[in-house]
Amino acid sequence: MKTRRAKTDDAAEISSFLKELADLGKRQRPWDEAFVREHYISNPDGIQCSVVVEDDGTILGLQALSRAAEGNSYDVTPGWGIIGTHVKPSAARRGVGKALFAASTTAAQDAGIRHIDATIGATNAEGLAYYEAMGFRTYRTPDGAVCKVFDVPLPTA
Repeated sequence: MKTRRAKTDDAAEISSFLKELADLGKRQRPWDEAFVREHYISNPDGIQCSVVVEDDGTILGLQALSRAAEGNSYDVTPGWGIIGTHVKPSAARRGVGKALFAASTTAAQDAGIRHIDATIGATNAEGLAYYEAMGFRTYRTPDGAVCKVFDVPLPTA
């Protein structure tokens, strides 16, 4: 497996596994290619959108890190990072999320981000456990969600 930046050409394959997640009841947001391009790969507030791929190029997961803008839909403090992680169901428990988060942490450091928000559905036990394992802690609980924050370490010299 290797981690790389997502490319526009990846939208169809990402959309396909997001649909798998939606079909399993693990995703409520749109999953179509246009959404993937607009909100993940080419997001104007995006810092980095990473994918983990198999040696044959098959995409196993996606993690998008963006900078919270004023008035963002998650009510995250402007200037913080906002992160979203999606792993292909057949790739669960293989270290995909850990590899993605390593890339996102470096990108956050490079962008001067000091805090990253992950807003997770309150009933998404897998998502809550993943972000806890990555070092996030709960800082607020709006209706139906749990908002976790990760304090980005300062880059080492």
